[in-house]
Amino acid sequence: MADLPGAVLFVCNFNAVRSPMAEGLMKSLYGQQVFIDSVGVRPYEEPDSFMIAVMEEIGVDMSRHKPKTFDDLEDEAESYDLVITLSPEAHHRAIELTHYASLDIEYWITFDPTSTEGSREVRLDAYRQVRDHLRQRIEERFPKGSVSAI
Repeated sequence: MADLPGAVLFVCNFNAVRSPMAEGLMKSLYGQQVFIDSVGVRPYEEPDSFMIAVMEEIGVDMSRHKPKTFDDLEDEAESYDLVITLSPEAHHRAIELTHYASLDIEYWITFDPTSTEGSREVRLDAYRQVRDHLRQRIEERFPKGSVSAI
């Protein structure tokens, strides 16, 4: 059995779609066992409404999510055991953290659904695919039989 990390940080470009989805999914699975947070590389004002909608479909309320950056973290970035990056820009930023902190970093290539054009349903389907991809990655990386490191 693999150990769960004590603290996981998900990172994407704006903390409005991919990283909050991953945060919400991980919290729904391990919220009491692992400290989980998410940030973006660049500031953004509001969470994406399509992200909120597709997460609500699976019973995860993200309506109160406030996008934040590394500068907004309550704990310093080096206090995380694992940083999971979801975009190339986020991965490069996380690598910079390793210059002064010992962090494990994983890069999960994750499509940006905001680039999808078409009807509301076509766009929602793109977000659902990202949500389901992230859920699968989380469940594979942190199997339910994992033992908490806390």
